[in-house]
Amino acid sequence: MTKTAVMKELRAAGTAQTKKTLRNHGVQDPTFGVSYAVLRKLARRIKTDQKLATALWATGNYDAKTLATLIADPSAMSATKLHSWARDLSDRHLAGALSNVAGEAAAAKSLAAKWIRSRNEMIATCGWHTLATLARADDGGPTQYFLEHLQQIEARIHVSPNWVRYAMNNALINIGVRNKTLERRAVAAANRIGKVEVDHGVTSCKTPAAAAYIKKTLAHREAKAQRAGSR
Repeated sequence: MTKTAVMKELRAAGTAQTKKTLRNHGVQDPTFGVSYAVLRKLARRIKTDQKLATALWATGNYDAKTLATLIADPSAMSATKLHSWARDLSDRHLAGALSNVAGEAAAAKSLAAKWIRSRNEMIATCGWHTLATLARADDGGPTQYFLEHLQQIEARIHVSPNWVRYAMNNALINIGVRNKTLERRAVAAANRIGKVEVDHGVTSCKTPAAAAYIKKTLAHREAKAQRAGSR
């Protein structure tokens, strides 16, 4: 598909209600108000297309930029290109979407290290979400790598900007479900950290309690594995 065809389709798929919801979640104009479900379906049709992803990101439109992260090729994204996209971030949703691409790129660890030190709230948010993406990957890194980040989270989470706190909490959860050692250390850190306060604005979203969420996720995995084994 061409950029023109995609933008035409996105415009037609937008709704006033979705646009209102996105605004309540901090998304800034321009946006057509396209639901994520529609974007996912469109991404499945397009498949991976780095050239188109680059063109869509350049439009500055929120829906197009989100779609760009869904069709981008992480292996074709240099550290320079990913950092240029990170500088364009204006909301936490795009920060999370971009982290899924960055976390699979060759420069994932170096970018995460750079971004989590940023004074820009959205870049730092993307950095911690990128770390969470690495924690979910089989080859994301050794246990010691994540233990070091647990120490950073515990030391800095309560003094970090709003959405950075949310992303750090997300990283804490994902580290905690990586392996048994990290589970113990992450749960202990979460208990010492206590409640993480995040302002979600006018939405009904809540910040998960990390220790409980880690245990719930692992219990769900175990139950799923048992069901699969009994077939």
